[in-house]
Amino acid sequence: MLKSFTLAAILCGAFMFANAQTLTMPPEIKQAFDKGTRSLNGKPGKKYWQNHARYDISVSMAPPNRTITGVEAITYFNNSPDTLRRLNMKLIVNVHRGRTATAANAPLGIKVDDIKINGTKADWDNEKAVTTNQMVDLKSPLMPHDSLKMNIAWHYDLAGGQGRDGAIDSTSYYLAYFYPRVSVYDDYKGWDTQPHTGGLEFYNDFCDYNLSVTVPKNYLVWATGTLQNPNEVLQPEFAKRLQASMTSDETIHIATAQDLAAKNITAQNATNTWKWNSTNISDVALGVSNHYDWDAASVIVDDKTQRRTAIQAAFADSSNDFHEYVKFAHNTLDWFSHNLPGVPYPFPKTTSFQGFADMEYPMMVNDSHTKDLTFAQLVQDHEIAHTYFPFYMGTNESRYAFMDEGWATTFELLIGTAENGKAKADEFYKQFRVNRWTHGPHAKEMPIITPSPEVTFGGGNNAYGKPSLSYLALKDMLGDELFKKALHTYMNNWNSKHPIPWDYFNSMKSGSGKNLDWFFYNWFYTPYYIDLSLDNVEKTSGGYNLAIKNIGGFAVPFDAIVTYTDGTTETIHQTPIVWEKDQKNISVKIKTGKEVKSVTLDGGIFVDADMKNNTWPAVAAAK
Repeated sequence: MLKSFTLAAILCGAFMFANAQTLTMPPEIKQAFDKGTRSLNGKPGKKYWQNHARYDISVSMAPPNRTITGVEAITYFNNSPDTLRRLNMKLIVNVHRGRTATAANAPLGIKVDDIKINGTKADWDNEKAVTTNQMVDLKSPLMPHDSLKMNIAWHYDLAGGQGRDGAIDSTSYYLAYFYPRVSVYDDYKGWDTQPHTGGLEFYNDFCDYNLSVTVPKNYLVWATGTLQNPNEVLQPEFAKRLQASMTSDETIHIATAQDLAAKNITAQNATNTWKWNSTNISDVALGVSNHYDWDAASVIVDDKTQRRTAIQAAFADSSNDFHEYVKFAHNTLDWFSHNLPGVPYPFPKTTSFQGFADMEYPMMVNDSHTKDLTFAQLVQDHEIAHTYFPFYMGTNESRYAFMDEGWATTFELLIGTAENGKAKADEFYKQFRVNRWTHGPHAKEMPIITPSPEVTFGGGNNAYGKPSLSYLALKDMLGDELFKKALHTYMNNWNSKHPIPWDYFNSMKSGSGKNLDWFFYNWFYTPYYIDLSLDNVEKTSGGYNLAIKNIGGFAVPFDAIVTYTDGTTETIHQTPIVWEKDQKNISVKIKTGKEVKSVTLDGGIFVDADMKNNTWPAVAAAK
């Protein structure tokens, strides 16, 4: 870690003082381009590859007992050109080890009861497998373009509290990261061995899953994927309601509080096994409860094929916001599919489960209850936006968090504008995404391109606000149509794959037909912030010249709001293109025959660190 941080610091220093604004790459990234797995035109290289697996997972539980028992069969395909002599297993649930109040009831993490590879028992020591990574040596190497089979039996005790997974209450559980999986082995750094600490999130391969969940009767289950056996686990009336929701735009109450009290929803076997299937997905999660309401509907996401996506919600009956969730999500999927990103929602379902995390998973959301319906809708918009980044675009958000959180934040603002109007959406965005960013020359900002584990200042700002502003600034500069074309180029190039920042840069350049190196360098490679200064307004023949200094450095759009002596005003918008040639000082011309009384620079959501120098005449002089 110390070595990589030192390298990053050296590179950042080189970036800051380089004359040519080139998008320098770390050595391992450059090597991937040199090897032909990635290309400078933004597309995957001719030699691009990624590994794949098939998971057959069965888990069982009997609330209020928190022990989760599982078995899985994994078929792992080595599509790389490398001979693999060991596998790195991810044990993310181990992040909970020792986090409860007393050592006596602290979760002990996953315990592997049995593990075989190609039918032969593998070496595994539970006393050593206490972190979120565990290497397993292979008795026979896995050759390029070959596969192996693993069989694992395990158990663990579900954590409590208000985390991203665990016991929501005594009979409502949310399971995420609940199974041992093979970590990503990629073309630029090999095995993903980054520890999971509970903050930085996903980096998974695209795999196929069969998931079986066994629970006592009267327990309902919601999960990633498509339910394969509704008629086996549900009584006929409730299976019929579920089926009806698949073609209904209106919310159907599959299970109400009254239904739950009657205990007649599920098949009345001692236990029921719910079966789910999903393909080309990066993970699975599930929720279980015997007292959560179940609402559902569906929405057409693809006009050409008339394909519908199912929308479901599972929640405590007392939570008024969740009673609106299916309606909210209907709007969300419709808007995202038809506006921005403008790609039909790529999966067959989305489900919101009431928990504590405000956290996304493939086809699932674990959201907390709030009395503020506007805020509830915004949070769900944000989490569903993650369907595209990182679940459709398989970004490494544990290393480059801005590649998913920045986009979800951007889509959150855009759909919020459609839902609540520009003024309200902008105000929220500024309050939560920009104003919390510590501006200024002494704020120790770090470039966005800094790998997330190495960000020592403003990690949240580097993941959410700053990259979102860069995407919005690029949209302003390119215009809506060209920006969307470039974004689609990127998404078409890299969906269901593993893009890195340079794939984004190169795809957007190819898609727009413009050399955007100067822009990406400005926003991603510098420790800049936002601070403009209106230094002077000078009268010239035919109008006025505005002398503007970019103290903070970021290439931001802004409005020059001109007030004339006759009482009229004019707003002159400047896109970030004005900073292409000189990112420190520019002159903006105003063509007018009127006399100017005052001028103010207004960045809108691009909030200026110091507004005192944004007005001419200066405020002090005006007094």
